Amino acid sequence: MLVDDIGNELLNRQHRKKSGNWKSGRLIVETSPNNYQVWIHASRYLSIDEKIHWLKRLHSDPGATPKNRWGRCPGFRNRKLKHKDINGGYPLSKLIWVDWKEKADIPYISSLSQRISVSKKSLTRSVYERGNESSTDFAYTLALIRCGYTDSQIKNRLLSERNNWDNHVGDKKIMQYLKRTIQKARSIVNIS
Repeated sequence: MLVDDIGNELLNRQHRKKSGNWKSGRLIVETSPNNYQVWIHASRYLSIDEKIHWLKRLHSDPGATPKNRWGRCPGFRNRKLKHKDINGGYPLSKLIWVDWKEKADIPYISSLSQRISVSKKSLTRSVYERGNESSTDFAYTLALIRCGYTDSQIKNRLLSERNNWDNHVGDKKIMQYLKRTIQKARSIVNIS
């Protein structure tokens, strides 16, 4: 989970222990003077809804979505025009701290879990209609994965809710298509 665009005061209050040491599972990058990004390596899977909840609580940049979010790499310049100095230079992003051994314990949110389980019941393929059978399947598969469905459950939902299989004639081709779709969607969810 990437906490984006926080200042020194928030960085120290939220990501340091009272002893002054950094909290577990953090990678901290100073992207420009007194502006930071904090990557938090959680000890468990966090859904997009959970990430959104925690990013609001941590005062992350509200315009920075947790879906496929990329951070600034240390050693590269922050070339936003607002950071350009009088000599035409840009600040260098710096690695401040990294803990690659430990993970952060992120608390569960009970009210959020209830909201997700309610939305799970109303989840249907038609909600993700994209005007193209494959695009619709892919969007629906991403949503099902994010709600915790297994590959087998996703396959059964797609088979029961999709009516037009003209592009995949025969059981073998349909099963191969479903396997590819689910694998590709799961790989995207796993990196987000």
